[in-house]
Amino acid sequence: MSEPFLQLSGIGKTYPGVTALADVDLAVAPGEVVGLIGENGAGKSTLMKILGGVVAPDSGRIVIDGQTHDALTVPQSLAAGIAFVHQELNLFENLDVAANVFIGREPRSPFLKLIDQRRLHAAVRPLLERLKVDFTAETQVATLSIAQRQMVEIAKALSLDARLIIMDEPTSSLTVSETERLLGVIAELKAQGVAVIYITHRLNEVKACADRVVCLRDGVLAGKLAKAEIEHAAMIRLMIGRDLKALYTPPGRATSPGLEVSGLRTILFPDRAVDLEVRRGEILGLAGLIGSGRTELARALFGIDPPLAGSIRLDGKAITVNAPRQAIAQGIYLVPEDRKRSGLVLEFPVRVNVTLADVLGHARGWLISASRETTTAERQKQRLNIRAPSVETEVITLSGGNQQKVVLAKWLAMEPAVVIFDEPTRGIDVGAKSEIYAILRQLADAGVAILMISSDMEEVIGVSDRIAVMHEGRISGILSSRDSFTETNVLELAVNSPAQAAAQPAAA
Repeated sequence: MSEPFLQLSGIGKTYPGVTALADVDLAVAPGEVVGLIGENGAGKSTLMKILGGVVAPDSGRIVIDGQTHDALTVPQSLAAGIAFVHQELNLFENLDVAANVFIGREPRSPFLKLIDQRRLHAAVRPLLERLKVDFTAETQVATLSIAQRQMVEIAKALSLDARLIIMDEPTSSLTVSETERLLGVIAELKAQGVAVIYITHRLNEVKACADRVVCLRDGVLAGKLAKAEIEHAAMIRLMIGRDLKALYTPPGRATSPGLEVSGLRTILFPDRAVDLEVRRGEILGLAGLIGSGRTELARALFGIDPPLAGSIRLDGKAITVNAPRQAIAQGIYLVPEDRKRSGLVLEFPVRVNVTLADVLGHARGWLISASRETTTAERQKQRLNIRAPSVETEVITLSGGNQQKVVLAKWLAMEPAVVIFDEPTRGIDVGAKSEIYAILRQLADAGVAILMISSDMEEVIGVSDRIAVMHEGRISGILSSRDSFTETNVLELAVNSPAQAAAQPAAA
């Protein structure tokens, strides 16, 4: 390995009442992939903000190419070749790829200072060729998939002559095949001498791409792992200071009829029918590639997009669900994929978010009772171990895992019959994931029917009692025995392999 060109020594950062970082060391060499792991709130974001020049450390020093800095400014960070690919992509959909890559740095004509489109597109083409993408500099960003937009962000980083690219949860919205492509791009960047700091909660990806692992816990360096030491259990031990139990917990009760869907057709696939049963007392994992229709099925079951055809039965009785209000009245609840946009009002306190779906149940006459809201919110805070100073804390200040618990608390404060989880642990650290999985099992054991939509293969295989797989708007197969729960079987059904589809019929 080459000598480090970047070194952080004794980095400390304190906010009022909180020590975000304490005496942290980190070195990065050219062409090295460093996996940076840690639970939410461990200090990863603060450390990266210090590298990007957004935040100044209170102590320590930063050495770049032998030159020492007490802190970096944003221009200094960019000049040093440090670039970011954020989890929340920052692209302009109304512009083409080239305009996004050089936004604010466009080449201009010498006289009228207009953007020189020819030079702009010519400058971007070599970057796209380097990444071996399947779109052009002229492609409108609005037409690109999430995975393709991720590549645009990487091209933007390369356009800055990046020597170090920091990737923050880059695969949170990618399919398995798209993730493999991104890991291939990282290998190519590594071969070209570009270093990568890879931040993710998906530890199998860290194992696949990292040369070494650095772990933060509560703002301090919890430990490091060399390439040969990178194992799932070792990383979890560093992150949370203990071993986690196996993901799967067997059901605590026999299953019984729950939600039955027959001939359901959604807006995305009006010519494909979905037949599916989610039993009370079980966790049914729903896998499939992005675009296979899983989220559209969830939206139809919750009444956001009324189904075009088909029937829904709950506990053997036919029901109508043409609006969320009707779903909620039947006890069918949705925990959406994008909790910040669709599941929470971030600027409101925990108390209001927990009781928002049942406002009338917390009212006296037509006036909302704050004391009733507080009682319910306090009960759910204790029940789900929501880590917040009080129920008056704004949800926007909580970690991803605790925000997800607030979404759950909103529904558990009522009487769920069916809970649909769409990507339940997206952007959540392993410790909080374990708590979410325990809540899912407790709900199932209490007789709730759980439908868990997930793109995380480890999660689908490790948590589900049965696995249904979607392909282009229909159920291509169901895996009912845990002996059949393998990545190969799930992927073959996801791409509609004829042999596997025949082996695993779509009815359990």
